[in-house]
Formats: sequence, structure tokens, C-alpha cells
Amino acid sequence: MKPSNVLILPGWENSGPQHWQSLWEQAHGYRRVEQHDWMRPLRGDWIARLEDVLLSCDEPAVLVAHSLGCIHTAAWAAHSKNTQRVKAALLVAPGDVEREAIRPLLPGWSPVVRQALPFPSVLLGSHDDPYCTFERARGFAEAWGSRFIDYGHRGHINANTGLGDWPEGHAMLLDLMKD
Repeated sequence: MKPSNVLILPGWENSGPQHWQSLWEQAHGYRRVEQHDWMRPLRGDWIARLEDVLLSCDEPAVLVAHSLGCIHTAAWAAHSKNTQRVKAALLVAPGDVEREAIRPLLPGWSPVVRQALPFPSVLLGSHDDPYCTFERARGFAEAWGSRFIDYGHRGHINANTGLGDWPEGHAMLLDLMKD
């Protein structure tokens, strides 16, 4: 698989330079799906942008989603007629947009789509993620038909948790790409 067909789907406010998604993009040549507005994400705009990028890929892509990127993946899959253009997805630390504190900040993202993804996926959840309870992460995995990985106490599984370029996560991605 070409590195440009591994698509990075950051969450709300994008992934900063020390985030493992950004480090993977730099180290491996993966392609970030850029959005028009990272601060005020509109679900329809994000879905349309992912659709455009997937249609430009010359072979099925693998999605690497973090936080709102996970919710984005499920929303796109529920609406697209081109889901065969995705080989698999790595879903890390989904953000719970249905939480009372988050819902007004991200209007239009709830309810979360809860239907099985039409491609293989793995979802990692953390016991102490401030943006999604462990139980909700497990519930999203179940609804999406994703293999669930209990990733212990790793917060939001981002740059703030000291993962660096997160070699363990990259090994999971490579395994997922082989299937």
C-alpha cells in the first residue's frame, strides 16, 4: 500500500506537531485529510472532504482516526456510497460528542452514528480519557463492529500522554493493513 493511501483523520482542532498522527505523517508519508475549519467543524463539510480525498486514491485506503476523527469515520461510512474505498480503520480514543459539556461546542455531530462499519476496524479506548468514558468507547466499538482494545490508563491517547511517535500504535496499524 502506498503511504499516501493511509489517511490521517485528526479530531477537533487538528493534531499538533507532537501528536503521534503528525509524527506518523512526517515519518511515513501518510496523508492528512485537511479540513476547512478545524475549530468549528461541520459534519457535512468533513464528510464531503473525506469523500473527495478517498475518490482521489488509486486503491482502497486505510483510515487512521483520533477523537472526533472516529465519529467522523462512522458518519462518513453511514452516508457514503463509496465505502469499498476503505480497506480498514484504526480508531483511537473516540470523542464523545453527546456529552453535555461537548454537545454545544460541536453542534451537528450528535447523535453519534451507531451502525456497523462496512470495513474492518480496531478501536482503542482508555480508562481515564477525559473526552470519552471507557464504557462509551467500548459501546462505540460494539456498535461499529470494531475489535476493541483496552488501552489501560492512557488519557486521550494523544501528545499530552507522552506517546511520542507511538511505535506500539504504528505496529497495530501495520497489522491492520495486512488483513
